[in-house]
Amino acid sequence: MFFIMGITDGRKDFDFNQMITCMACGKYGRYSVFMTYMVLSLFFIPTFKWNRHYYVQSSCCGILYELDPEVGKAIARGEQVEIMPSHLTRVYANGFATGYKKCRQCGYETDEDFDFCPKCGTRFL
Repeated sequence: MFFIMGITDGRKDFDFNQMITCMACGKYGRYSVFMTYMVLSLFFIPTFKWNRHYYVQSSCCGILYELDPEVGKAIARGEQVEIMPSHLTRVYANGFATGYKKCRQCGYETDEDFDFCPKCGTRFL
């Protein structure tokens, strides 16, 4: 007798809509919320999930935040929740962030690791 099992990572997108004015770029956008997790599969059937993290990504500039776990669990249950800035922690180059930056002054876009815009000199947030 032998078992077929494996450990993989997964992602679940939630149906959540909240219109925002982005804290990073100042444009109008919306938050999309998703959860990442690790899962143990037995005979190709997911049986156990752990290491759950909830993330929020803005639609305007794509900035990524880690969401407070309690608020993330409420969204997963389908509750009506308003995400406040105090619920968010900005994610830097942690496997998810692309390093993409857009100047809020002139609109110059880059994926380089600059502190200031090379076109107009405005400090990146």
